[in-house]
Amino acid sequence: MYQENFVYGQALGAGLLADIASPDGDGPFPVILSVHGGRWIAGDRRDTSAIDVSQWAGFGYFALSIDYRYLTCNPAPTCYQDLLCAIRWVHAHALEYHLDLDRFYLIGQSAGGHMVSLAATLGDGRFDRVGGWEDQDDAVTAAISVAAPYDLTTLDWGCAWLPPGEPCGQARSYASPQEHVSAASKPLLIIHSDDDRSVPILQALNMVETMKQASAKHEFVHYTDLGHMQITDEIIAQSRGFIDRLEASGKDS
Repeated sequence: MYQENFVYGQALGAGLLADIASPDGDGPFPVILSVHGGRWIAGDRRDTSAIDVSQWAGFGYFALSIDYRYLTCNPAPTCYQDLLCAIRWVHAHALEYHLDLDRFYLIGQSAGGHMVSLAATLGDGRFDRVGGWEDQDDAVTAAISVAAPYDLTTLDWGCAWLPPGEPCGQARSYASPQEHVSAASKPLLIIHSDDDRSVPILQALNMVETMKQASAKHEFVHYTDLGHMQITDEIIAQSRGFIDRLEASGKDS
C-alpha cells in the first residue's frame, strides 16, 4: 500500500500531509516516521532529507514521511506540534493499520533531527496538543537524528525559533533537546560529520556528552568528511543497524 498526500491532522483548517506506505500482509508492522530538514522553513517530505517510504515498506515497516508548517508562516513551536500530532495519529490508527507500537521509530535530518530528538527527550512538555488525536499517546521507541542541532541557543539559525510572547533565550533553551536529557530519554542515534557547515559538530559532541552524563541510552556515529548529511544509503544502513541492535537487546533483557 502506498498513498500520497495523506491527511494526518488539521491545523487552522488546513490539512497536514504525509506520504505513507505499508508492506503486504497482516503485520504487526514496526513503524518509522520521517521528518525532513530545511531549518524549519524549507524542504519537504520527498526530498533527500527524508526517507523513501516505499523503500522502508520494502524493509517491512509501516512508513510515514510528513510535512509540517514552516516557521515563515506559523511561529514556533507549530512545526514540532505537527510532529507530535503525527505521532498521535500513529497511536490512534495502530489497529487499523496493524502496527507494532513497541517498535515505533523516528528519523529526522537537520531541523527534522532536532524535532525527533526533542520528541525523544521532552515529548509534549508544555506545548499544547493541536492538529487532532489529542487523547492519544505520544510515546515512541527510539529516534535517529542526522546532522541535527541540540542547543538552539548556540545555533546561528536558531533565531528562527521565535514563539510569540516568550523571551527568545528562554524559548530556544526550552526547545533544545540537550536541556531535557535524562536517564528516561528514549534511545537516540546521533549521526554527524566534522565538516558539517550548517550544524557545527560541537552540537553533536555536547549532546553525546550530556547523554553520557545522564546515563541515557544512545549511539554516536561520527564521520569526518560527509558534510551536512542527507538520508543516503549509508545513513539508512546505520539506522537499520541501530534498530536491529535495540531490538536484539530488548529480547535479551
